[in-house]
Amino acid sequence: MSIIEISNLRKVYKLGSVQVPVLNGVNLTINKGEMVSIMGASGSGKSTLLNIIGCLDVPTSGEYCLEGERINGLNDDALASLRASRIGFVFQNYNLLPRLNAVSNVELALLYKKSSDVRKRAMEALDAVGLGHRYSHKPMELSGGEQQRVAIARALVKNPAVLLADEPTGALDSRSSSEIMGILQKLNRDKGLTVILVTHEHDVALHTQRMISFSDGEIVNDSLTKNSMNLEHNGGQ
Repeated sequence: MSIIEISNLRKVYKLGSVQVPVLNGVNLTINKGEMVSIMGASGSGKSTLLNIIGCLDVPTSGEYCLEGERINGLNDDALASLRASRIGFVFQNYNLLPRLNAVSNVELALLYKKSSDVRKRAMEALDAVGLGHRYSHKPMELSGGEQQRVAIARALVKNPAVLLADEPTGALDSRSSSEIMGILQKLNRDKGLTVILVTHEHDVALHTQRMISFSDGEIVNDSLTKNSMNLEHNGGQ
């Protein structure tokens, strides 16, 4: 079952009197429970597509549906509501508040939720990424990999329909990078979470099941990885 359907999506930025096309008629379907990587050189359009999927930007034309709901045409308040409830974000630079400890940083994602179990949910999210022993630690007391785990927990605590990760390993060493990708794989495998990540690292993309390559605002390759083939061979386990 598809969770994201994109048809003839175009994005043009205006720089003064000059129009700069960034996406040129993109067609893409992503199924619920997939783990997908989007690759491409700087300026290829991959981050613009991720921003549109995440309701941080709007297309110039074309169709975008999330869980069957048509997104283009929604007003700013409706887009903000979608971001708050159905989309989790993970960024390269973590975006944690330095004065707050790990559990408080995760709780920020539930700031506007009327719920009595915010602290409990935040702690469970940290447990899910292996940071149950770091609840009270502030970002400066955590390694880069641990900070990114907090960021993943913050995205996860909302129970999003889809998790979007923009260069999630870009600021990490190879060991931490592998650990973060292992966590994302586990969330995808065990919880059925749909994960879409942008990366320029081929080794990172190989952790996903499907690799999409962009060039000049167009998809030039869309193929399954060996990881996906192994999952199919093992019956999805």
